[in-house]
Amino acid sequence: MSNMLKEALASAETVAAQLRDSSRVEALAAKLAQQPRHVALTVARGSSDHAASYFASLTMSRLGVPVASLPMSVATLQQAPLQVRDQLALAFSQSGKSPDLVGTMEALRKAGALTVAAVNAPNSPLADACEFQLPLVAGPELSVAATKSYIAMLSISAQLVAHWQKDEALLGALNTLPDALQAAGKLDWSKAVDELRGVERMIVIGRGLGLAIAQEAALKLKETSGIQAEAFSSAEVRHGPMELIDRDYPLLVFAPRGPEQAGLLQLARDMQARGARVLLAAPADVPEATLPLATTAHAALDPIAAILSFYVMAAGLAAARGRNPDAPRHLNKVTETH
Repeated sequence: MSNMLKEALASAETVAAQLRDSSRVEALAAKLAQQPRHVALTVARGSSDHAASYFASLTMSRLGVPVASLPMSVATLQQAPLQVRDQLALAFSQSGKSPDLVGTMEALRKAGALTVAAVNAPNSPLADACEFQLPLVAGPELSVAATKSYIAMLSISAQLVAHWQKDEALLGALNTLPDALQAAGKLDWSKAVDELRGVERMIVIGRGLGLAIAQEAALKLKETSGIQAEAFSSAEVRHGPMELIDRDYPLLVFAPRGPEQAGLLQLARDMQARGARVLLAAPADVPEATLPLATTAHAALDPIAAILSFYVMAAGLAAARGRNPDAPRHLNKVTETH
């Protein structure tokens, strides 16, 4: 069994460990609730940036606070005079070592932002650079392909928003998330391995909270299987990307519960009518689903379970394509950009 698969399956225990001590999340949420926050910034790259996308969608839809992903070069290379006093700046990272990530958070803190590090390495430069720390408690992650640390970022995001909003329904649902993850890790996605074994390019589609999952899935397909996979919103794909989709073109569509689901299902039907090879990931109540999705105690948490089912498949797909998902070519676990 690859480290990628072992670590993905350890996600349930990671989330359970987070939930056993929510004191840091609650303290930050109380700080955020003390005064209105007009905007929030996220700072991240790669899988961490996809986690930031989930946080952004959750925060905007539930709290109404606009969230933007900050290009780090604005703060580091351009040294822009950012007007961010008293606004939230949240960095996501597994290692907390990238110089531009650390430098950006240092600049934002100097400019008066409320800086937070959601980081897996507790004694990291990023953790030291920020006022607040949200430890991911995922433990050592040996595979280059991040899995449990990504799920830990999604979970900590949902916890922060739930406490910030004082949403008892979401908080209660979070307590059952480890069990939902256990179930999600056991779902049969072997059809996707069979369909994608020989694929060289494809599109992954999501929308709303599920777009962050589509983005992460596309990245994992690139780095572990060498597939040129691109992620799009179901609304965006109907523009330029539609030109790429012809007979037998492979699509993976994530359609969890939520207001976006109807449009995602319609897109899947339209693409099937065109002759595309559509893998539709959806809950059991969707008859045309080709890949199962677990449902959690709250629809906002369904994408977290969905990505775990995908990770298990992706580890198997990489092996089926003769690749090592733990050590993708040309990649390192820690990427130090400037």
